[in-house]
Amino acid sequence: MKLKRYTEDGVTLVGGEGAGVRFGFTERTGGVSQPPFASLNLGAHVDDDPAAVAENRRRVLKALGAGACADRLVTPNQVHGDHVVTVTSAAPEELARVRAEAAAGADAVVCAAPGVPVMLMFADCVPVVIVAPGAFAVAHSGWKGTYAGIAGKTARALCAAAGCVPEELEAFIGPHILGSEYEVSQELLDRFAARFSSVTAEPDRLLDLSAAIAESLEGADVPAAAIHDTGLSTLSQTDRFFSYRAEGGVTGRHAAVAFMP
Repeated sequence: MKLKRYTEDGVTLVGGEGAGVRFGFTERTGGVSQPPFASLNLGAHVDDDPAAVAENRRRVLKALGAGACADRLVTPNQVHGDHVVTVTSAAPEELARVRAEAAAGADAVVCAAPGVPVMLMFADCVPVVIVAPGAFAVAHSGWKGTYAGIAGKTARALCAAAGCVPEELEAFIGPHILGSEYEVSQELLDRFAARFSSVTAEPDRLLDLSAAIAESLEGADVPAAAIHDTGLSTLSQTDRFFSYRAEGGVTGRHAAVAFMP
């Protein structure tokens, strides 16, 4: 599966389609939000106009071809943890259960149900989309989730839901603050270096989250050749993406979104 950058009705996504799954990483243009959230802000927790956020989400789902499924959208309350929610059907009672669980706090959603879009929000943290035959997962992997191994945990949950083996998965790491940009404390870098062989405690104190995420996925037996990093920077490409660090903490949120028609 190859990623492409495309625009539908003003909404630009970097996305792909395969194994019955459509997904994309949104860019920040093509929406109706006003500064400092201009313009395609998808986060409902940043003090933006709720009507603008709702319209922006509608536009994204339409661009992905999921406009008719907007009433089934699952958007968890992201808490920088490692809890994974699994959707098994589009039945109203199942969606009510999933939404209640997700509202209590979750940072990954596995979906094995056609017609149920999933959207998670980002502004420097790492979006991860994993595709399986007839199922998918979207994960939010900030430093806390990355340290907790949320990517590997999500891959295992996806295999269980899809009834497949890890060799059938394909993972995509979306726009984020890159390893050459993300300066952290020495204490945090040391913790990562002790846990992940791909991270070294260098004096520059730069932490490569995507390397740790790839290691977590490989630890769940996802083949290295099936892990793809877009290499897109949120910090240095604020014309395309929101960045919490670059914009002083007041900014919108872009998203990773996926669904099965």
